[in-house]
Amino acid sequence: MASGSDRNPIIIGGLPSQVPDFDPEETQEWLDSLDAAVDERGRERARYLMLRLIERAREKRVAVPEMRSTDYVNTIATKDEPFFPGNEEIERKILNATRWNAAVTVSRAQRPGIGVGGHIATFGSSASLYDVGFNHFFRGKDGGDGGDQVFFQGHASPGIYARAYLLDRFSDEHLDAFRQERSKAPYGLSSYPHPRMMPDFWEFPTVSMGLGPISAIYQARMNRYMQARGIADTSRSHVWAFLGDGEMDEPESLGQLSIAAREGLDNLTFVVNCNLQRLDGPVRGNGKIIQELESVFRGAGWNVIKLVWDRSWDPLLAQDRDGVLVNKLNTTPDGQFQTYATETGAYIRDHFFGGDQRLRGMVEGMSDDQILHLGRGGHDHRKVYAAYKAAKEHQGQPTVILAQTIKGWMLGPSFEGRNATHQMKKLTVADLKGFRDRLHLPIPDSELESGLPPYYHPGRDSEEIQYMHDRRRELGGYVPTRVIRAKPLTLPGDKAYAAVRKGSGQQQVATTMAFVRLLKDLMRDKEIGKRFVPIAPDEYRTFGMDSLFPSAKIYNPLGQTYESVDRDLLLSYKESPTGQMLHDGITEAGCTASLIAAGSAYATHGEPLIPIYVFYSMFGFQRTGDQFWQMGDQLARGFVLGATAGRTTLTGEGTQHADGHSQLLASTNPACVAYDPAFGFEIAHIVRDGLRRMYGENSEDVFYYLTVYNEPISQPAEPEGVDVEGIRKGLYRYQEGGGDGVPAQILASGVAVPWALEAQRILAEEWQVKADVWSATSWNELRRDAVAAEEHNLLHPEEEQRVPYVTRKLQGAQGPIVAVSDWMRSVPDQIARWVPGTYQSLGGDGFGFADTRGAARRFFHIDAPSIVLAVLTELAKEGKIDRSVLKQAIDRYQLLDVAAADPGPAGGDA
Repeated sequence: MASGSDRNPIIIGGLPSQVPDFDPEETQEWLDSLDAAVDERGRERARYLMLRLIERAREKRVAVPEMRSTDYVNTIATKDEPFFPGNEEIERKILNATRWNAAVTVSRAQRPGIGVGGHIATFGSSASLYDVGFNHFFRGKDGGDGGDQVFFQGHASPGIYARAYLLDRFSDEHLDAFRQERSKAPYGLSSYPHPRMMPDFWEFPTVSMGLGPISAIYQARMNRYMQARGIADTSRSHVWAFLGDGEMDEPESLGQLSIAAREGLDNLTFVVNCNLQRLDGPVRGNGKIIQELESVFRGAGWNVIKLVWDRSWDPLLAQDRDGVLVNKLNTTPDGQFQTYATETGAYIRDHFFGGDQRLRGMVEGMSDDQILHLGRGGHDHRKVYAAYKAAKEHQGQPTVILAQTIKGWMLGPSFEGRNATHQMKKLTVADLKGFRDRLHLPIPDSELESGLPPYYHPGRDSEEIQYMHDRRRELGGYVPTRVIRAKPLTLPGDKAYAAVRKGSGQQQVATTMAFVRLLKDLMRDKEIGKRFVPIAPDEYRTFGMDSLFPSAKIYNPLGQTYESVDRDLLLSYKESPTGQMLHDGITEAGCTASLIAAGSAYATHGEPLIPIYVFYSMFGFQRTGDQFWQMGDQLARGFVLGATAGRTTLTGEGTQHADGHSQLLASTNPACVAYDPAFGFEIAHIVRDGLRRMYGENSEDVFYYLTVYNEPISQPAEPEGVDVEGIRKGLYRYQEGGGDGVPAQILASGVAVPWALEAQRILAEEWQVKADVWSATSWNELRRDAVAAEEHNLLHPEEEQRVPYVTRKLQGAQGPIVAVSDWMRSVPDQIARWVPGTYQSLGGDGFGFADTRGAARRFFHIDAPSIVLAVLTELAKEGKIDRSVLKQAIDRYQLLDVAAADPGPAGGDA
């Protein structure tokens, strides 16, 4: 056997193995001992000895590589399990009643004429995991703080409703209104955890799978952030995230594990319900998902607790002197364990234990029924309690509990472990009788054989219900519960907005920089300045926000333990344990999770935060649109900035950076109030109104999306008597046309307003056309107002008919109307239905590309000469001018030649 220098030098677990061998003779003795153990006692015994040596080496603080995975047994040995403080018999009765009501809720929802769906099997597998949490761990909010934050697995919602029913939080009418939110109002229960639909109950939407895990990580981090900055005492809050093993395939589920480990978030526990099944079949039929996840989490730096087997396995494992049972558990794939969950005790005896004399001997004194009921750890209250207690007491790392369960557990052979169980929603009479018997519930056959199966309640004065109330009182109130304790903020006055409203004078400033200047002034405000939470995905310098580094600093719980390379510069990179800025790295998903956690702090902890999330416009709604929907569902508030916006404004970057559609995507989110401002003073009024709506009296559950640009322009001062209402509502006349020419109207938004103003000049000087220029600050809000007016008119024909704001605003405006923006035409076309008179739009439809701004705008025909041609074309259609001028304009401005366009202004990263 080769040893010492005969081996190739390698790296194992980050530790160099090419250390010189100073005593080859001693080394050989150790190797010979290992060889002898393998030869005489077998590989299983040798493996056991090696593991014990590694364990002892760690105890002695010898640096040995971390194991990626451990044996397929419980991490917490039976001898190390703590005392279980609950009454297991009472808790069993409570859980049985909960299981019944959860299943009956879904089954009754399939009654004739309803058939709204639902899921039974997920809660069947995770019921014990929740019950132990409710009885012993989940803290409520009655103590005045935020309690614990619990992210419930979405498909398990019927079980959470069923428990609330036993506590008299819900009635029969509520359970019968499951998934009938409008038709059975006010009793309707949402299908999954939806705070927007049930704002006094649910806190966190989780059923868009993958978003629960990442949200929980950043919620735990936000708790630490708020504590560090002295905004709220979150020291007792613990974040629990209940997840599915199939759900862990989503990239958001595992993509941000490192931040939780890096920042030592021991206030976070993942509980992965490993029922070994996805929606349609096994998660890893040929593999072992628990082992796989263990290696992933260990590698990311998490504390891993495996909860695989219940107490019935303890005597068998205690007999396993040779490790043959552990080896069998290690090598049996998940698909086979799923099969064992559906088979007989005799089948398990033959196929699991029958292949080895030593295994057969372990169970020869057991009946087939006893073998059948060798259970999974996630169904054993004592084992679950031990895992949760260890997770809460562990320090320095987040913890993941990998709990093996059976999908559809206790629901009977038609449901348990079946591939189709996720889609099975209705129990037959035979299923109901078997389920009732297994749960030992006093429900007579007569109530199951006719009509709908009944709900079960043991009585308000019963021992079980009193036990439940007592446990919740001791833990600080009912969970889940969403409470609003935050008070309206005292908002800044005119002074905070004055500088931006004055314009930039001779200096050229992009609207991104105009916003940053405003933000700096707002962050100086004594009342609300500390509540701003700037968030960016590694782009602060791109957006000109490095000016905040010296004063606000970047949050890092470890502070800054190194000398910054740019420490001598005025705008050097500065990290601090009390920093205000969140610099989450190159992760829009992580930043959006921070945004949601900060934006819902007013409810979670009773302390409002004002997140300001700034990102490359193209990488916002397009990349993380599902999270923005989650943000709306969670009733989170704050400002979202799509910087470097537009199809042609950042054209040097090319296709993947050229955003011409995020405003359209934003229009699909009912909670999003989207604006496309052209000037700094517009931004000032929009932000001021946003702060009022989200953080003032009668606050609203919305968030604001502003698209800002990186093209420097001379920011004009706010015009005297500017139409502030028009800015807020989405449209106002910025500049009337001069002279006595043929009238026309140009509507423009964002960076297109300067093009419209140039077109206005050309039309007046060269074509005798008098065009008014309007700033359309929000195409989306104009449309929403119009839709609301139409809906009212549809349902109230006897009342005075409402007129949409855009119609009223443009009523009487003479001439055709041409709309232009740096967005695809679908954005301004949203209002076409309600625009009086002739309406035409220009836009950046198609893929963006890398070129000069002028060339790109000429290509899309949205530059000033193209606007001129569009206005002339509409006038010619109306017979106001001769059509011959159109060809003249095309030739004069060389509109068919992209290369002929003025390149336009260059630069302007921010």
